[in-house]
Amino acid sequence: MLLRRLPWMAVSAAKPLPLHSFIGIFTPIPNKLTFPPLSFCSSTSELNNLTHHPQEHETDNRRPQHLKPGLYLVGTPIGNLEDITFRALRVLNAADVILSEDTRHSGKLLHHYNIKTPLMSYHKFNESQREQLVLRRLKQGEIVALISDAGTPGISDPGMELAKLCVSENVPVVPIPGPCALVSALSASGLSTDEFTFVGFLPKHSGSRKKRLMASAEQTATQIFYVPPHKLSQFLEEGSSIFGDTRRCVIAREMTKFHEEFWRGTLDEATKVFSIRQTKGELTILIEGQANSKVEPPSDIELENELRELIENGESLSTWCQGN
Repeated sequence: MLLRRLPWMAVSAAKPLPLHSFIGIFTPIPNKLTFPPLSFCSSTSELNNLTHHPQEHETDNRRPQHLKPGLYLVGTPIGNLEDITFRALRVLNAADVILSEDTRHSGKLLHHYNIKTPLMSYHKFNESQREQLVLRRLKQGEIVALISDAGTPGISDPGMELAKLCVSENVPVVPIPGPCALVSALSASGLSTDEFTFVGFLPKHSGSRKKRLMASAEQTATQIFYVPPHKLSQFLEEGSSIFGDTRRCVIAREMTKFHEEFWRGTLDEATKVFSIRQTKGELTILIEGQANSKVEPPSDIELENELRELIENGESLSTWCQGN
């Protein structure tokens, strides 16, 4: 039994990706993937059976037997197209329809991997109108994939309400893990990852926004926010006044892209730096949690000494109990 490479030359690769290492063998990963990508074969005929032949078996290849009907929440790259998984590509290729936040944006991803599955727009302005249509298709046994412009659907992106509806109607909801900006930023931030709070986008109303920041400022966990570039100065000014000038923060931008940057410093320093610096693209901002100032309860010996001192001063036991 020999470990052989698939005959990639038989598959269209109009725009091949760089070489990648897989089990010690360097093979170019093409735009049009077939699954499984690697197999143990004892003969050339077995190897040929793994190759995609759309004219002969289009239905079987687009609908693998083990891919059950349901709603698939598919994580997509947050910048670098190489960050998509084999499983995500297989689901997108096998789905009956792909719900997309922006069909033009998602079309570039599908075109890159030569995926022909039809797209249907699904965003915050039409999700309430689309829900029942999608639900009907799901109940008819279709495979529906949901993607956002970048990252994981339902996390500060459309998808939460549809997932809730499917769960209430006993329709399978299947997560297909992939990139997520908040997790990527947190892992490389240098701040505490033991406990964190994902806040996402802040409210537009000034009062509600400051109230949420005040609640975050009191927490000991790392706080994570999504901030549009045109709101950065406002966020830093309000954050600095509420969290304090010396609280450390990390500003992650253009993650996984050529100009990826992790800026680190205090909120006061960030306010000064970015007041004269223009930024592009959505930002992930992390602020360290408040220092743990938890007061330890007194020990038994300390309580006994305090009680003895009160009794010596003529205080009654009931008075001491009321104070403790």
